[in-house]
Amino acid sequence: MENRSRKTVLTVLFIGVLMGALDIAIVGPALPSIRTYFNISDRALSWIFSIYVLFNLIGTPLMAKLSDQFGRRSIYVLDVTLFALGSLLVVLSPSFPFLLAGRAIQGFGAGGIFPVASAVIGDTFPADKRGGALGLIGAVFGLAFIIGPILGGVILSLATWQWLFLINLPIAVVVVILSLRVLPSKRMNTGKRFDWQGMAVLAIMLASLALAVNQLDTNRFFASLVSLKVLPFLAVFIVLLFVLIYLEKRAESPIISPKLFDRRQLRITYALSTGAGFAEAGLVFMPLLAVVSLASYGIKTNNASWMIMPVVLAMSVGSPLAGRFLDKLGSRIVILFGTALTMLGFIMLGLFSSSMALFILAGVLIGLGLSALLGAPLRYIMLNESTLAERSVAQGVVAVFSSTGQLLGAALTGAIAASRSATAGAAAGYSLAFFITGLLSLLLFGITFLLKNRASEQATVQHNEKTPATD
Repeated sequence: MENRSRKTVLTVLFIGVLMGALDIAIVGPALPSIRTYFNISDRALSWIFSIYVLFNLIGTPLMAKLSDQFGRRSIYVLDVTLFALGSLLVVLSPSFPFLLAGRAIQGFGAGGIFPVASAVIGDTFPADKRGGALGLIGAVFGLAFIIGPILGGVILSLATWQWLFLINLPIAVVVVILSLRVLPSKRMNTGKRFDWQGMAVLAIMLASLALAVNQLDTNRFFASLVSLKVLPFLAVFIVLLFVLIYLEKRAESPIISPKLFDRRQLRITYALSTGAGFAEAGLVFMPLLAVVSLASYGIKTNNASWMIMPVVLAMSVGSPLAGRFLDKLGSRIVILFGTALTMLGFIMLGLFSSSMALFILAGVLIGLGLSALLGAPLRYIMLNESTLAERSVAQGVVAVFSSTGQLLGAALTGAIAASRSATAGAAAGYSLAFFITGLLSLLLFGITFLLKNRASEQATVQHNEKTPATD
């Protein structure tokens, strides 16, 4: 594909991913209005996020596999269309259950947008330009969390909360039209039967894990693990994990190919992705730490959310930079810097959170570090290590591990903070949680040395580019 055509493809992918990312960031300002409109409790309100995350987790591997089997363009268009239909259902919802159904459809469609976009980049960009392209796509999330709350506030000052979702419709129409015109339409693996059994088991398994984590009580973490609210879901998850392994080894075209776990480079990437998701989840607690540690600087509940802005700005800058360095230095060097910066940032938060300057500096370090983990580098490895026939599934698998890390990170960080806070105060509790996350990042730093060097990475790319799509 010519350079001009690649830029057009990248623009279409950028807009689609931005639409999905904005919806996560923009919904926050609308929550008070939605609560009043439907007269619901805070507990019920939390399901607006939870059900989106749950169906996003289920949709990711399904859409990734469909993309590998039936072509990128058709599935990308399907994902965007589902997202738009979900948005429309949210706008027209006569009751809160209908709104949750719309959010579920949104999450299901959005689950495929990013992994399919990453796979399209692998299909259309040469190996020495993929890092930069992935970096630009990864920067979308930082950009969304900067402009999302601002845009949401502006829209709410001029119109009702429904308009936050209504604006998705014209954007989706533009993305669908452009996608049909410029995205590659090649269809792959058409002769193989789709693995519906594996997909059903995987969906129930992931849903069980998400529901189990969602029911955990951070104040009584270990006791809640064996409660009737959590234990049955965990048991279902463990049993179905073995069932899935059994099915996938025998499936003609498995939803998650066992081959994606045979390579050391990929297993290391999954570990890094889980750890990065764990660290990312801790960012949710940064405003709470700021309230209890920086009260002398005037930080209160109503303005504490701004203390996460250094992370977001650093990620917006770091994602495209990490992408560019990938093409020049390879993944191991970039991820080593990323894990080192993440480690330093979280340890600083754990030890020096009472200093405003060091709190901000820690946020910058964490943002730059995570941009080398959550953005392009890990997806770059997955593109390099996978063949054309498994490219999108590989992107979906790394996203599932990242989401799993986020689920575990949110639960464990809250549990550590609550346990320590009971005896030493809230500031000590959150500081300990962030310090432990820093130690986890040190472990990730050590694991990164096991990744391939630049020369071995390039040799793998050349081999996989020659592997037929039907393998």
